[in-house]
Amino acid sequence: MNMRTLLCVNTDEVWCPPPQLSSLGWHICLVSSPQEAFSLYAQQGPRVGLVLLSEGSAEALEALFRQTCGTMIWVALVPPHLLAQPRMQELLLNYCFDYHSLPAGDDRLLAVLGHAFGIACLRGNTLRPCDHGKESGGLIGNSPAMQQAMGRVERLARVDSSVILQGESGTGKELVARQIHRQSVRADGPFIAINCGAIPPSLIQSELFGHEKGAFTGAWRRHIGCVEMAHRGVLFLDEIGDLPLSMQVNLLRFLQERTIVRVGGVEPIEVDIRVIAATNRSLDQEMAQGHFRADLFYRLCVLDLALPPLRERGEDIMLLAQYFLTKMGGILNPQVQGFTACATRQMLQYHWPGNVRELKNRLERALVLCDGHRIDHQHLGLSLPQAEGGIRPLNLVRAEAECEAVRRALVLCGNNVTEAARHLGISRLTLYRVLERSTPPLPPEAQLS
Repeated sequence: MNMRTLLCVNTDEVWCPPPQLSSLGWHICLVSSPQEAFSLYAQQGPRVGLVLLSEGSAEALEALFRQTCGTMIWVALVPPHLLAQPRMQELLLNYCFDYHSLPAGDDRLLAVLGHAFGIACLRGNTLRPCDHGKESGGLIGNSPAMQQAMGRVERLARVDSSVILQGESGTGKELVARQIHRQSVRADGPFIAINCGAIPPSLIQSELFGHEKGAFTGAWRRHIGCVEMAHRGVLFLDEIGDLPLSMQVNLLRFLQERTIVRVGGVEPIEVDIRVIAATNRSLDQEMAQGHFRADLFYRLCVLDLALPPLRERGEDIMLLAQYFLTKMGGILNPQVQGFTACATRQMLQYHWPGNVRELKNRLERALVLCDGHRIDHQHLGLSLPQAEGGIRPLNLVRAEAECEAVRRALVLCGNNVTEAARHLGISRLTLYRVLERSTPPLPPEAQLS
């Protein structure tokens, strides 16, 4: 094939490649979706890709990047309003060789593509590992509940059986699924995620199993489904409890036979994948009500893992809050350095119905609204229920007891931080972290040694 093939993924159809590309020896393959791009990649193996980022394309593009970045170099074009979105910034940082905001100058773009092709030639045919992001694993937590879950993840990763992840919305089920994939023997294969509740029932079969050209009105080209894209990797079926009964039969048949037939096709296609499913519903209750097939449940639930809600993770609340502050603060509001004691108390007392996802969103909101150096309670916008019968949340009681113990130790040790930490059996860093959650702050006369 022509080694100067350029795979152009035009997700929004508002941009056309510079006409000079053809005169410079580039063979342009223009596609309009990440699924089409993967299909062409599998057939021709181009070395350089040019992609237009658009609203709603992040998840599909990340799946494409993860599968191709070992042998391809990607250059991105970005509408200016998307550059401020953290999700788009992550894609650019983790997977793209370079990027340009629109409108992009033709001469500059041609130079970057030429440079990218030169790097691709230097790589030769050597397969390079993909950068799966800046976080190593991404699971954060010191609470007993989370430590137990992390240990279970390591065991699940050692085998190749199907898994069902259960937990409330926002507890990080997809993050856990990706961690299982990263630690498994399929780590070099693709990780393909599909939300079973976000696709219209009429399109689910096509999205899962693909379709042939002409299979139905509007099918003007072949479409590779998620199951086939996940070959030799992991298929993550999010919100499996929302899958219609009619599609549950087809999924069960695939799990039994490990072959698919595209819609409108006749030839069976063998697919080697591991299935990880997730749900925030009680599948036992769904089966009892006839909404979920028992045979599919037992086929999927060879192994299972229940993820704890954030309200049961105690000290992890502030650990995660600090993590998100560090991750987003430099972009959204670099002057913010931490949290006030009132904000900390509210976060520890709040019920967090949206779990970790809600915590992240609340902190993103707070960073935008905060005009000082510390996030305060009014920036978070939390609505706290009144405690009934004088009962207070255990994590709040524990946090206040820790603060009081540290303050008492400082008084007895003459405000010598090192001595106080030694008597308490903790490090100085831990002592400072406890004091950051308390009111008033650390006495200025406290010694550092």
